[in-house]
Amino acid sequence: MPLLFFSVNGFGGIMGMIDKLQETIAPALADARMELVDMQITAEHGQRHVRIFIDKEEGGIKLDDCAQMSRSLGTLLDEKMPELENYVIEVSSPGIDRVLKVEKDFKRFIGKRAQITVFAPINGQRNFIGTLLKCENGMVEIDDIAGKIVGIEISKMARARLDPEI
Repeated sequence: MPLLFFSVNGFGGIMGMIDKLQETIAPALADARMELVDMQITAEHGQRHVRIFIDKEEGGIKLDDCAQMSRSLGTLLDEKMPELENYVIEVSSPGIDRVLKVEKDFKRFIGKRAQITVFAPINGQRNFIGTLLKCENGMVEIDDIAGKIVGIEISKMARARLDPEI
């Protein structure tokens, strides 16, 4: 199991590293009409792994998109973030069980099935699976498979992702 990488020389820890990575890659992704879905930094076998999950609204992400962005972002990180030193970059699509993090994500997938876990129970329940009905003002409404319509604040979610029915 990969371990989260917590400190880098000259950084204020993992959050500083992630913030700088996001700032560094955001313009390149915007130019390619792609969005950053998620990012992970891990240490595995003494080497840093930077995993970048990208998506785009029109047509989704293809293998060629990942390969092209891997080369572009790798070159960019080598140039702008030499403190990364020995690292491996992995660029991937978010997959069919894509994470949902911000209001824009939830709005994009209205009508789709999602799985949401909250930090503190809502009416005795922490896990919800159902259809996303709406999202506005930081509040998501889900038609839970238990037969209830539940409103959940995005800020109260520990984890949310699409739950495709296969």
